[in-house]
Amino acid sequence: MAGRRSGEREPDVRESGDAELMRVLHEQHGAALWAVALRTTADRGRAQDAVQETLLRAWRHPAALDPSRGDPRPWLLRTLRNVLIDEWRSRSARPELLSDDPVGAESGTAPGGYTVAHHAEAAVQAWTVAAALERLSAEHRAVLVECYYRGRTVGEAAATLNVPAGTVKSRVHYALRALRLALEEMGVGS
Repeated sequence: MAGRRSGEREPDVRESGDAELMRVLHEQHGAALWAVALRTTADRGRAQDAVQETLLRAWRHPAALDPSRGDPRPWLLRTLRNVLIDEWRSRSARPELLSDDPVGAESGTAPGGYTVAHHAEAAVQAWTVAAALERLSAEHRAVLVECYYRGRTVGEAAATLNVPAGTVKSRVHYALRALRLALEEMGVGS
């Protein structure tokens, strides 16, 4: 203990590693989690609480963050979804007398009639598919974006991508197979 002042304790290696893990998680995924939580809850305080709870659960389950398992974002988003659903159920079981949420305060629905669970599920699905698309080749990603996200026909996609229609059909077929594999590798639908 030479060199330490009285009352100082030796730094814990695990604590500094945990702090670094939390910093990196927040740096890499905090903005995405915050956006989903805020869009789902429409309440900054509840969104912040949900993100903190999600990161806390990640800290408690470090195996889910193992790089050999791939990108941890889908796991974090599923965990955020679960946190939001749990929070919504808790609020539904103990309704507040006064609410800052003028739309759907009693029914647990958001504007448009969607539930918190629906918004959370849709956000998780969107982030998961986006992460899986990043794993595809540029050609496969482009043809799926044109045909599925932009709703173009095979002919329109062929004109946009400047390839024959037969090539678009073939790429869509193989791109969907590759997307399915990427999702399975990420632990979705396996």
